[in-house]
Amino acid sequence: MAGREEHDMKKVLITGGNGNLGHLVAQRLAAGGVEIVRFDLPGTKKDGPGAEVTGDIRDAALMREVFDAHQPDAIIHLASLLSGSSEADLDATWEINATTSFNLMRLAQDRQLPGPFVFASTIGTYGPNAGDPLPEDTEQWPDGFYGATKVAVERMGVYFKANHGLDFRCLRFPLVFSPFAPTSAVTAYPSHAFKAAAEGRPFTFPVSRDTGMSTMFLNDVVRSIAEIALADGYRLTMHAYNLHSFFASAGDVEDAIKSRWQGFQCTYDPHPVLDARMREKPKVIIDESAARDWGWAPEYDFQKSAEAMFALFGLSEGASS
Repeated sequence: MAGREEHDMKKVLITGGNGNLGHLVAQRLAAGGVEIVRFDLPGTKKDGPGAEVTGDIRDAALMREVFDAHQPDAIIHLASLLSGSSEADLDATWEINATTSFNLMRLAQDRQLPGPFVFASTIGTYGPNAGDPLPEDTEQWPDGFYGATKVAVERMGVYFKANHGLDFRCLRFPLVFSPFAPTSAVTAYPSHAFKAAAEGRPFTFPVSRDTGMSTMFLNDVVRSIAEIALADGYRLTMHAYNLHSFFASAGDVEDAIKSRWQGFQCTYDPHPVLDARMREKPKVIIDESAARDWGWAPEYDFQKSAEAMFALFGLSEGASS
């Protein structure tokens, strides 16, 4: 395998490629001339760039068939169960989040993948009160099973990189501010509040007014994945990079919405466990290595992110009802 050698990515396999994040990453890379193969679950078919394959990522034989049929030279691995559903079924979470990642890395090793293997991780790999600002060298001791599976995959990636030349590249994301946030993700209350305002519904924040954590807008998440995949491997000094864009409290979200939509009604009913966990998360994450190694810089602060959400949800200037 090429390892850290410079590589011109021509065709990429994106797992979770029909999800909101994967689909946007596919569009961005395709616009730059990269050929796309999107793999996702049956029933998720979506118009988009490149080839589309559906199936169960746990089916190792199917993944070998997909790899051999399409012969990608890079993998962007986004498929996983999210934190909200991980605690409900530990066996399925380990199989989907960890075992399938191991199988993909073994497949990349066997087929001598020439380009990068990009993995989406999370600051959920850190434990409570890990530091604020969060240093880049902080030890990872997650208190949730989702974070534990992500740490396991990170360690596997480093192993395959050191021992088998896999060009493993990992990004750890904070809270993602997105118009597509799943309703089951209670930590995505900033996104849910904007959607409620757009639909004329009252909203109850599940945290205190001053609670918040490090956050990134979806567009920056998509861009960062594309950038790390295309980055010059010679410049990368880290196995995994922490990313940060801005901090916004629940009160900041309320104020931003009311500045554009005065009729928005909201209350606060903090869930004790959720509120405490959110308060333990860092407001700022040090991401100096990403800036140094591949030129990372967020384009969206909170104000620009809010403006993008206003536009997406049709919250017009000066609306009063």
